[in-house]
Parts: sequence; C-alpha cells; structure tokens
Amino acid sequence: MSLTTRINLSAALVLLSFICLTAFALERAFFDSTESALRDTMSSQLFALMAAAEVDNQQVIMPSNELDALLDLPASGIYATISNSAGYILWQSSSTISIALPSPPLLTQGEKTFNKVYVDDKGFYRTAYTVLWPTPTDSIELTFSVITDLRSFNKQINRYRTTLWGWLSTMAMLLLCSQAIILRWGLSPLRKVGAELNRIETGQQQKIEAHYPQEIERLTDNINLLLEQERQQKIRYRDAMGNLAHSLKTPLAVLQVSLEADTQQQNKLTMQEQLDRMDAIVKYQLQWAVTTRDTHLGTSVNLLSTINRLLSSLQKVYADRAITVQVTVDSSLNFRGDEGDLMEVLGNLLENAFKWAHQQIAIKAEQTHNQLIIIIDDDGVGIASDKVERLLQRGVRADQTTAGHGIGLSIVKNIVQAYGGELRIEKSHLAGAKVIISF
Repeated sequence: MSLTTRINLSAALVLLSFICLTAFALERAFFDSTESALRDTMSSQLFALMAAAEVDNQQVIMPSNELDALLDLPASGIYATISNSAGYILWQSSSTISIALPSPPLLTQGEKTFNKVYVDDKGFYRTAYTVLWPTPTDSIELTFSVITDLRSFNKQINRYRTTLWGWLSTMAMLLLCSQAIILRWGLSPLRKVGAELNRIETGQQQKIEAHYPQEIERLTDNINLLLEQERQQKIRYRDAMGNLAHSLKTPLAVLQVSLEADTQQQNKLTMQEQLDRMDAIVKYQLQWAVTTRDTHLGTSVNLLSTINRLLSSLQKVYADRAITVQVTVDSSLNFRGDEGDLMEVLGNLLENAFKWAHQQIAIKAEQTHNQLIIIIDDDGVGIASDKVERLLQRGVRADQTTAGHGIGLSIVKNIVQAYGGELRIEKSHLAGAKVIISF
C-alpha cells in the first residue's frame, strides 16, 4: 500500500468518524430543542384550554370559538381532553373523533407532566395538569390534557436529518478532495525524489540535484553521500592495481640491487625486508580499494622511525647517486593515523625527491597548533608553479623520459585530503621542489 493511499484512507476513516459523531451530536441537540419547543407550545395550548373552560353543575362547558381551530378538525393531530379525578373524560375536542387516545393520567392536585405515551404502537406527546376547579356550590378536581401525535414531530426530525446528512456528506466530499489536493502537493517532493532516483538508476544523472524541504533534506543528502561513496569505491577498485604496482616499484628495485651485491647474507636480509614491505603494501592497497577512508585517529606512529626505514631502502636503490639526506625531525613527533597511509605518503614523496635531486635532500617536521607539518626539499630542477595542479592529477608526469607511472602525487593528495590535510608544492631554498604536507 502506497504512502498516499495510507494517508488518504486514514484521513477518510478519521473524517467519517468525525462526521458521524458530529451528526449524532447535532441531531440530538436538534431533537432536544424541537421537543422543548413542542413542550412549550403544548403548555401554551393547555393554559389556553384552561382559560376557556367553564364548569356548571359538574359539567364542563367549552366555547368552541375560543379554542384552537385544530382542536375542532377531526384527526388534526392535536387533541384535548378534560377528565375528573376518577379518570372519566368530561370533555374532549372534536379532533379526537375516531382516534384511540391514551387513557387520562391520574395526577395529584397541582401536578403537571410532559411525556411520551403509546397506544397500539402509535406514539403521542402528552402534557397534563391537574387543578382544583371551584364551582358555585363546591370544588372539583379536573385534569386538563393536550395530546399531539408524532407525525409532525417525526416529519420535522426526518427533514432535519436529511438536510443535515446532505450537508455533512457534501462537506465530507469537499474535505476529502481538499485533503487529496493538499496531500498531493505535500508529497510532491517525495515523488520528485523518486523521479530523480529513477534517472540516477538509468544513468541520466549522477546525484540528487534539486533542493528539498528540510524534513527530507537529510534523506537526500545521505543518498547523495552513499552515491558518492559508491563512485569513490569504484574508483578505488579501478586504481588499486595501479597503486599496487606503483607501490611495489621501489621494493622490487631494492631486490634487484641486492641481487647484484656481493654479500650473500646481507642479500637475504635485504630481500626479506623488502618482501615484508611488499606484503604490507599489498594488504594496504587492497584495504584502500575496499574501504572508505578511516583516519585511525586513535593510533599513533613514530615519524622519525618511519622516515629512517624508508631512507634505508631508498638509499640502497639510489646508492650510485651519493645523495646527502639531512633529517631534522624530533624523535618525539608522532603521526596520528594509519601507518600504511604514512608509509604511502612519505614513500612517494621521498622517492620523487631521490629521483629528481642532484645531491641534497632535506627533511623537516614540526608540530604547531595541533598540526603535524612535514617539509621535504630537494636541489633538483623543481616544479613550475603553473604545473603544480596538473601534476597532482592521476597519470600526469613531469618528465616523460623519466621512468614512472604519474600517480604518486595523486595518491599522496588523496590520502592527505582524507585526513583533512593539505598538500602544497613550492620553490625550495635548495633550488628544487619543496613539498609541504600538513595533517
């Protein structure tokens, strides 16, 4: 069942309940009001009857010209009787001809009643009043009764009920139509989201682009976040093999150099170290390919020891270059994050420095305002400022004649950005490139 159907059905049930309760309350109020008005009318007729009556020698005399015209009209629906204390009828109106009326009530002196009575399943309203009527010789107890059948009363109630239900039904239809229109307008953002998701599914657009009310803005933002993570996941899968090959390049070069060395035992140790590093690289790149970035802020890696491990490998690879490396890093500095990330960042940057440096590389690190800043300088040819942004793109190389894949700096940039850091490349005081990374 759709959301629209659920809301419309719920609204219809609530409205139906409300209409029924309202109709019952209004009908009950109208019934009571009509009955009260009838009681007042019949009381007036009763007092008029008493005012017109005359008693002579135990006989009731009623001048017809002073009575309500309906009392002289047979079966008019309004009837009047006068009875004594024994319930014997002393006088009755002409309208009672051929009408079976309820027996006169036996009331005490001064008692007045208004009630509904039945004769052969035919209902009547009756008001009666018993008085002690004085005569020239004595006093007589008389009960004056005015009776009305229910035809006129029921007709009035039925007419009101028909009118009431007609208007309430019309109101209900108008309210339901208004509800449907309001609901369609209110839920239009959800239909719009659904349409955008359909276009995303068919490849017509990449994300939810429209702006939505704040109630569903969180939903659309999360959907866009999931879509972006899914795209990044695909990119990581695609780049994983390239990153893996790039990361294994240095260990393979070290193995190649070790095979050409003279000391067999040293070769074994070196090769074992590089094999361990390649194993760590493979695990790291596969983790990068299948997971989102988790900066592991709860872990801590010593910066100086990591730099020394990388320099030990790189100095073997570039032993013929006789490059001098100056390290200005306090042994207490730590990197708060994943060791594999730090190895990947520094490994790529230091390898580039060794590749392009002529004779000298300077490595410096410092902690300022909760930021770890690492600076790597070389005395190579440097990088022109107008080429920096381009070199940070994946697959772009500074020199096509120099071996490489052109993805090292892009890997560094992605990792640094994952930590909310910054990567900058400037002119070095050594005349080459100066790479500044901050975490």
